[in-house]
Amino acid sequence: MTLKNWAGNIAFQGKTVHHPSTLDELQNLVADTATIRALGSGHSFNDVADTTGDLVTLDRLPSEVEIDSATACVRVGARTTYAELAPILHANGFALGNLASLPHISVAGSCATGTHGSGGGNQSLSAAVAALDLVTADGSLTTLRRGDADFPGAVVALGALGVVTSVTLDLVPAFDLRQYVREDLPDDFDFEAVMSAGYSVSLFTDWLSTRVWLKRRTELPAGDWHGTRAADGPRHPVPGMPAESCTEQLGVPGPWYDRLPHFRADSPPSSAGNELQSEFLLPRARAAEALRELRAIGDRIRPVLQISEVRTIAADDLWLSPYNGRDTVGVHFTWVKDTAAVLPVIELVEERLAPFDPRPHWGKLFTRWPSCPERFRDLVGRYDPAGKFRNDFVRILLGE
Repeated sequence: MTLKNWAGNIAFQGKTVHHPSTLDELQNLVADTATIRALGSGHSFNDVADTTGDLVTLDRLPSEVEIDSATACVRVGARTTYAELAPILHANGFALGNLASLPHISVAGSCATGTHGSGGGNQSLSAAVAALDLVTADGSLTTLRRGDADFPGAVVALGALGVVTSVTLDLVPAFDLRQYVREDLPDDFDFEAVMSAGYSVSLFTDWLSTRVWLKRRTELPAGDWHGTRAADGPRHPVPGMPAESCTEQLGVPGPWYDRLPHFRADSPPSSAGNELQSEFLLPRARAAEALRELRAIGDRIRPVLQISEVRTIAADDLWLSPYNGRDTVGVHFTWVKDTAAVLPVIELVEERLAPFDPRPHWGKLFTRWPSCPERFRDLVGRYDPAGKFRNDFVRILLGE
């Protein structure tokens, strides 16, 4: 049976998939293998993780969650998912600052590709990384910590430096949130006011009508809210789909890990991978202009679109991060699962967004490559001079 990603649009080309059960076994495997790439939970929609060499998954390595209350950090095995990690943290009085829409994704893979949630004051999941352990090309184990010269290039690194075995994440005190859905947001809404109205805010739109997913620490006051109306029941982000897989709404308070994601940890999204995805990250200051450009081509987008999501992400200093150096608005597209029909529309979207200096999400579909920072190219050259961890995706980025 051919190994595929979650969406089923990528069939991995690796000649062998290894499942080491100990760290020593992994180190020996890496040292003795000419070309190798690590697989996470398979939630990328492109070939960022693929290779024609060998693949390795860490699914048989011991699971570890080590909370350090004194430093408010947790060290977790790379294969750990946020769905597995979050309840343990909450039971110990801690939380992560943010989560992505889907909690089923692995910690290491999410951080390596710059995955994010939403909230103007919230950085990406990658920015919570305080340290990481990495098996490098000669099989040795290296630890990089925040403050080390190479650290900003090693967090969002697309697997190009080695195999990440564990990640240390910053923690905050556990907290509760309430989730509301507001419908029929007017096109002329005040972007900053709406997107700043909660701890995490998402817009879901088909470029005709827009709903707001509003996640707040406090109750939403009664009365008019930016010309919208309250949803009269639970909603799925894709209109018409059943909401049973979604986290609880209607303002019911609950723990952070059961409100920040749109989808429940114990239930996969209703689409179950029957989709393709793209996302483009733009300067937040130009959000209103960019949304107008996309609304103008909505008649081209809608025939191949399930739904778009608009989120905000705070700036960070990680070299390959799509949010490096600028507060960001992310415009996400969940497409129908038809690559031939979708690609021309992605190209059109990229063309219309070009004046806004878009950066792609590394784990999703795009056709225009951003330039690679020279310091990252140098970093890869030092850590992997023979190209053991290179694949076509990384070679294109590096300009090789």
